[in-house]
Amino acid sequence: MAGASSRSSNPPRQRKRVEAETTSSLKRAKDGSAFTRCEGCNKDVPVVLIDMHSCSLDSKIRMNLEAQVVEKATEVVKKPAEKKRAASSEIKERKTKKEKKSKNPNLPKRPPTAFFLFMDDFRKEYKAANPDSKSVAVVAKEGGERWKSMTDEEKKVYVDKAAELKAEYGKALEEANAEANEHEKDASEKEEE
Repeated sequence: MAGASSRSSNPPRQRKRVEAETTSSLKRAKDGSAFTRCEGCNKDVPVVLIDMHSCSLDSKIRMNLEAQVVEKATEVVKKPAEKKRAASSEIKERKTKKEKKSKNPNLPKRPPTAFFLFMDDFRKEYKAANPDSKSVAVVAKEGGERWKSMTDEEKKVYVDKAAELKAEYGKALEEANAEANEHEKDASEKEEE
């Protein structure tokens, strides 16, 4: 069977080699491709692409910049490696997670926005008009659509109410913070004694 397949197999392909001028020295890669050195930029260029190669002052500048960028990149890579070696020789300490600030239970609750004040009223109206509807999503969707369709004059009632509640909240928050600061001062004075 092996003998029969050898007759029908394709003959080995010959490698194509590009004829190059012999004035400049040729370098060959492992795959047989030919390279020649450009006299203008001293760069190895594939012989096949020598017609498209154009070296000018710009390309020289670009080549110099690329060389500088590559050198800087290798320096940057070396620095973290040195840091890793130094860090590995030292004893590693695990970072502890930051503890969340405990919420003061005496702080007042944030006031609702104008939209939420509107939604409280709208839910009551909607439930009265549609007692069989129990879907929260439908109520919220209808309320959102109605809020968007309202004019600024219609919204003014809720906006004013929200502003009043926010002012009250600000005052209550200042009082609560003042009380908390007093308690902290008292506690620190007791610890000092």
